[in-house]
Amino acid sequence: MLLGLTIFNIHQFLAKNAPIPADILVVEGWLPDYAIKAAMHEFRQGSYQQLVTIGGPIPRGSYLFEYQTFAELAAATLTKIGLEPQYLAAIPYNGTGVSRTDDSATALKAWLTLTNLQINSLNLFTLGTHSRRSWILFKQAFEPQVKIGVIAITPLHYDPQNWWKSSEGSRTLLSEFIAYLYTRLFIVNLLPK
Repeated sequence: MLLGLTIFNIHQFLAKNAPIPADILVVEGWLPDYAIKAAMHEFRQGSYQQLVTIGGPIPRGSYLFEYQTFAELAAATLTKIGLEPQYLAAIPYNGTGVSRTDDSATALKAWLTLTNLQINSLNLFTLGTHSRRSWILFKQAFEPQVKIGVIAITPLHYDPQNWWKSSEGSRTLLSEFIAYLYTRLFIVNLLPK
């Protein structure tokens, strides 16, 4: 019975959705187009000062693109679908740290310091089961100085309520659960506050 409850609720646990009133919206650049479009909608509905895209090098096809990082690609996508450039910043990282999410948080902190943009809170915009892990790492990097919320967009490539009924849902959930455990057991304890 306990195993059944765990299996049925693990998706909801990993797909943490805890938005807060925030100064900036931080969008993970690797998100699919429908999620990028939803991020623009969230930005326009909220009272954000800035939308920031984050992300590292594009590992495949970069020779064909004019964009070399997911941060740049997401920013270009947002501009193309109508977000005004003055509200947008792309913050790429070089991918040399403990994790890609930690690299993104580090690059964002450096950018905030460089631009002298004073914020008290941010919402991290990400996809489904990836959200809890990203939220933990951003909280580790920014709190208590900056409050961190998270918005988990619902994935369209499988049914989150019946994730075990598709190979895509099963692979995604298993991969994110392992990554969550790894983050909790190893990475969070390694990173400086």
